[in-house]
Amino acid sequence: MTADGVEVIVPRRLSMREVEPFIAEKKPWIERTLRRLREAEAERPETELEDGGQVPYLGEMLLLRVKVEPSRTRAHVARRGEVLVVKVAGPGPQPVAEALEAWYRRRARAEVEPRLDAACARAGTGYTKLSIRAQRTRWASCSSSGAMSFNWRLLLAPPEILDYVVEHEVCHLTVHDHSRRFWNLLASRMPDYREHERWLKRHGPSLSLP
Repeated sequence: MTADGVEVIVPRRLSMREVEPFIAEKKPWIERTLRRLREAEAERPETELEDGGQVPYLGEMLLLRVKVEPSRTRAHVARRGEVLVVKVAGPGPQPVAEALEAWYRRRARAEVEPRLDAACARAGTGYTKLSIRAQRTRWASCSSSGAMSFNWRLLLAPPEILDYVVEHEVCHLTVHDHSRRFWNLLASRMPDYREHERWLKRHGPSLSLP
């Protein structure tokens, strides 16, 4: 589901006669969700992947300085204060998007790891592995073995949202499900977690590069 509409994927054995009642039943929820997605899209800071454009980074807006260098064999991104210098081999938004995603992935590890270490130290727990991914439906996950995975797109959100997701996953090191015990534990460590959860639910779908 995106702000543009809904795609329904069903098994081949189901006929449209069976699918249509299901969609009709879910219509109010679909309409509410689409409305929320469109509102979030409208509120998202405008980003353009070109020279002079801007991209979000943990609550800041960084100015893009894009340099096209045809002889370059490898893209390069470097932050200088509030400016992000992006050097790519070809013109257009696609090379810039690919260079930026690689940069965000590297920065995600640098931002997540100290937060995760600090949260585990406070909780008296530990994790076994940290991965940075681009999950389509999850912001983070914690396996039963203590392996942690975080979505790099969290860096497009304010810092308190990243802090919330880290704390959420650290609580899963103690309680692996979403039982009442889990939410009570999270509330004891982050009393305002509901506010951050609501923000992520509302704005999460718009956390992406154009």
